[in-house]
Amino acid sequence: MTTLEDNTTATQTTEVATEVATVATEDMATETPTEQESPKGSTNKATSEAAQTPLMRQYNSIKQQYPDALLLFRAGDFYETFGDDAVTASGILGITLTKRANGAAASIPLAGFPHHALDVYLPKLVQAGQRVAICEQLEDPKLAKGIVKRGVTELVTPGVSYNDNVLERRENTFLAAVCYRKESTAGLALLDVSTGEFYAAEGKLDYIEKILSNLPPKEMLYNPDQGHIYSEHLKDQYYSYKLDPWAWNTPSNKEKLERHFGVHSLKGYGLDDSGLAITAAGAILHYLEYTRHTDLNHVRTLSRLDPDSFVLVDKYTTRNLELFAPLNPDGVSLYDVLDKTHTPTGARNLRRWIALPLRSVDDINQRLDAVSILLEKSQLRSNIELDLTQVGDPERLAGKISASRINPREIMQLARSLESINSIKNHITDVETLKPIYNDIDPCGELYHKIKTTITENPAIMVGKGAIIASNVNEELDELRELSRNGKEYLVEITTRESTRTGISSLKIGYNNVFGYYIEVRNTHKDKVPEEWIRKQTLVNAERYITEELKEYEEKILGAEEKISQIETAILTEVVDYMRDFVSNILTTSAAIAKLDTLISFAKVSLDNNYCRAELTTTNVMNVKEGRHPVIEQCLPLGESYIPNDLYLDSETQQIIIITGPNMAGKSALLRQTALITLMAQIGCFVPAKSASLGVVDRIFTRVGASDNISKGESTFMVEMLESANILNNITEHSLVLLDEIGRGTSTYDGVSIAWAMVEYLHHFPGARTLFATHYHELNELENQFDRIKNYNVAIKEIEGKIIFLRKLVQGGTEHSFGIHVAKLAGMPKGVIARSEEILKQLEKNRDGASDNQSDNKKTVKGKKDMPSHQLSFFQLDDPTITAIRSEIEALEIDELSPRDALDKLYEIKRMCGAKK
Repeated sequence: MTTLEDNTTATQTTEVATEVATVATEDMATETPTEQESPKGSTNKATSEAAQTPLMRQYNSIKQQYPDALLLFRAGDFYETFGDDAVTASGILGITLTKRANGAAASIPLAGFPHHALDVYLPKLVQAGQRVAICEQLEDPKLAKGIVKRGVTELVTPGVSYNDNVLERRENTFLAAVCYRKESTAGLALLDVSTGEFYAAEGKLDYIEKILSNLPPKEMLYNPDQGHIYSEHLKDQYYSYKLDPWAWNTPSNKEKLERHFGVHSLKGYGLDDSGLAITAAGAILHYLEYTRHTDLNHVRTLSRLDPDSFVLVDKYTTRNLELFAPLNPDGVSLYDVLDKTHTPTGARNLRRWIALPLRSVDDINQRLDAVSILLEKSQLRSNIELDLTQVGDPERLAGKISASRINPREIMQLARSLESINSIKNHITDVETLKPIYNDIDPCGELYHKIKTTITENPAIMVGKGAIIASNVNEELDELRELSRNGKEYLVEITTRESTRTGISSLKIGYNNVFGYYIEVRNTHKDKVPEEWIRKQTLVNAERYITEELKEYEEKILGAEEKISQIETAILTEVVDYMRDFVSNILTTSAAIAKLDTLISFAKVSLDNNYCRAELTTTNVMNVKEGRHPVIEQCLPLGESYIPNDLYLDSETQQIIIITGPNMAGKSALLRQTALITLMAQIGCFVPAKSASLGVVDRIFTRVGASDNISKGESTFMVEMLESANILNNITEHSLVLLDEIGRGTSTYDGVSIAWAMVEYLHHFPGARTLFATHYHELNELENQFDRIKNYNVAIKEIEGKIIFLRKLVQGGTEHSFGIHVAKLAGMPKGVIARSEEILKQLEKNRDGASDNQSDNKKTVKGKKDMPSHQLSFFQLDDPTITAIRSEIEALEIDELSPRDALDKLYEIKRMCGAKK
């Protein structure tokens, strides 16, 4: 008989009690423990000699296979961690760290949590950067002889998981692999195991790094033999894992990929001669085998990322344009503005489209045509949107089907998705523009019928937790359910009968895993308990008993429930096997629905925000009328509207625009909006403008804003120069270049010189359309020397000494930045403002004087590349002490001074000089 409170933890696991605590006293634990070598790279205390019980020997043998992973060891109803893993887990999860104080296991730290809480705790471990090996019981503990057989069924890492609580619903979770050829080129592969998307690329390092900046992986695999190259280029940017060198063999990886896809050659994937890309893709498959993710039926194709098909946007541009994440915590990104999608697949597709803008005018126009028709047919759009809200995420469900990880509720969710997808297909039957999408949609009618006739409408999440299989599917199952339902009525009958017979009004019947069914009687009535009742458990305020009648009933009911579970498991397994034949169709359909969802999002955003359809051309001409910044205009205070601007660039007459003007006037916003309008057009969205004719660009480069990289010892100016060098080294005649405040991080002479030389360099690339915003007004002179450089400024108006920002781009340069005005707006002390104005007047006076003196020394000749000297005539500001002394002397009436007064004044001037010292 046991005395304890009725507590679920009391029955947490009979196996932990027998295997961790008690087993040390059993015969098999009396063997002399042998010293066990610690797994390489592990200091787990669970491997100590004192811990060598049979359970711990089993644990250590499994842990040794996964030394770099945190091992969740299933023991009964709990996942347990031991040794160093327990210390780590308790710290991350905030769970109690204990020690087993039974025999040989006394010194082992222990921490665990209920198995049903895995979905709560697993994401926390993975998000903390842990690789988690899930070790399950591989046989029924009731049938096991000795230690229960166990094994790792899955290794969950930041880049490999099917768990919805680990994955981001609206983002891809990419696992990446990179390999190098010397230090010039690299191969890259990206796989989202939850959706089956598999990409590969090969090219120069900057190309590979641009792909990674726009499709960032959660985990990166690399060859330790190439660790020095990896460290130089990508170290600390991603969660990294060193995959054994043997996994990077090109011939074997090629065979592995061909075997997986069932082909004789990878030529159909455009990778036949891409050895580095093949090596990286094969390495990913090796890694998935290691992590026990071998059911990859949903990984059905490998797509090559061709640099000629997409606009290359580097990590600096992605950051500067705030494509996916705002620079400020409370800011808004372009993705936030454009995301009106209704499905997770649509949201992920939108991210990919923003990351990889198209370069083909025909492909872009196909998307724009679809957006146009969805804008025009408002009722069609509304009908589709309504159905999209019920679609869910069939793409990830297809992955779960392949891996046999789909639960009954998700199966019904798929059925509801297919029903809505069928409705969507009917809506677009006669829409010619959407025919490609229509042709790719398969509602999988047979699969839908199978699910609806086999699975109950609201199934339990797993077998044994409620009904899963519908009625009239299996005759024996229906009979057993009837028996189970009647059994509950029988329990009510027993309760009523025994309460009446004994006079115990509070009598109740309950159930737990230890004693089965029992009768509970409060202590105030225990003297009324019949002699034939058998006492089994004493609580603080009650006693629990069993009877022969209850035991007979329990055997009957539990036998029925066990049989129900067996039948439902068999039918559910058959349904999942049947679903596997439809995985390919589900994925193709999901991709089509994702495109449609994204296009509808574009239509909705375009309608709500008054966007226009841009005309895409193959010329190097950009002509935007009344363009606006798509993000800023959404963040303006209520009632305030964004001031639009016209912009024209071409490769013949106006290739480079030098933009000057005051601080805060909107120069940086103008640069960013130009890039965003271009990018939006090339992903197939309408743009914030009255009209726009855009020559397709191959690359977009921006250098906007200031930042440093202290961890790598890079100052703000060094970062600026690195980003600028990246631009100049990679531009083409079809690039769009947007530069802001180049050279401001160093001395004035250096800064102007660098900025001037960069503009000249850019002018050598006819067609590389460029906006160059600057406060170096000296650069206005470039318009007189180069045919394709024009000066513009962002206009202001001065009224009664106050500055009004008009935020309009007008032709012509300016020599005023109004920085002191901005300082005043920022709340700078009045004394500082007054002194600044005084100094500015003196500088301008000195400059104007110098300019007059030098005006005849050098004439500006159009086309001449030497900078005119008067543009760089900066003068030393007079020392304040000297200025004061001069003022004193100028104020003296020398003829009226006595010798004594003159001597006193001389001493005073000397003291002023001493104060300076």
